[in-house]
Amino acid sequence: MDQPTATQRCERVLDAVGSAVIADREFLETVLTGVLARGHVLLEDVPGTGKTLTARSFADALGLSFSRIQFTPDLLPADITGSNVYDEGTGDFEFSPGPVFANVVLADEINRAPPKTQAALLEAMGEGQVTVDGTTHDLPDPFFVLATQNPVEQEGTFGLPEAQRDRFIVKTQMGYPDEAGERELLDRRADRTAKAPSVDPVVQGREVAQIQRVLESVRVDAKLRDYVVALGRATREDDRVAVGVSPRGVQRLFEASRAVAVVAGRDYVAPDDVKRTVEPTFTHRLVPTDEASVRGVDRREIVADVLDRVEVPAVTPTQ
Repeated sequence: MDQPTATQRCERVLDAVGSAVIADREFLETVLTGVLARGHVLLEDVPGTGKTLTARSFADALGLSFSRIQFTPDLLPADITGSNVYDEGTGDFEFSPGPVFANVVLADEINRAPPKTQAALLEAMGEGQVTVDGTTHDLPDPFFVLATQNPVEQEGTFGLPEAQRDRFIVKTQMGYPDEAGERELLDRRADRTAKAPSVDPVVQGREVAQIQRVLESVRVDAKLRDYVVALGRATREDDRVAVGVSPRGVQRLFEASRAVAVVAGRDYVAPDDVKRTVEPTFTHRLVPTDEASVRGVDRREIVADVLDRVEVPAVTPTQ
């Protein structure tokens, strides 16, 4: 598959999801960026904004299998990965796959489960596999986690550790719909006999891997590569930051920028692609100092200051 075809497929996916989900187009593009860059997306938003519908709609539009896991304080790791079940007929233990065995997994309210259960997703998100009783089982390919957490209600929750936050290529917010969008929601609910919004597949599941491979051919000028590295290193030098962006985070910015370029219809990365991707890629990876936390410093403010400090290189598409 070439870049123009991949861009066309992306447009069809975004149009299909946008017909069912009332959300900002840029938000939908950010989620799709995570898919294209072989990453995972963390949504931090209040309940009732359509996060579940978004995940299911992307799975349907991409022709992929979908699974939803509701995280609760009593959820066990085996409830996610699956377990070995004794078969009385054969006298053997057989592996029964858990809900993580799907192409698109919605980890709903992930911060409600204890750390041990949250950690059950680490291997799955990082390696595309799970290990149960010493046996490794491969997950479907592609594998994509869309996790949600409520930023308002913190009682009875367990904050995601740095290692797990780092597994998400981007963190974004869906936000409230505009006035026209909320009115459309009411119009949809006016007829309770009508079916819930649904999306038909617009690409075949096997094409997703082909689109992902297109990113490898997207050109990134050497000056832009230096720019990506400089942005990551600048976060570590900020006196408001205790732990800056890791080398993995720098790589994720590089990969996400190429995905943004493909969605935009180009076979090269422009400086604006990097600048647009920095906030959702870097913000959740920063660990502010205690002093900054007490002062209520917003991580997004830190990322914005880093963008202002680091000089943007002058590059042309032909370079």
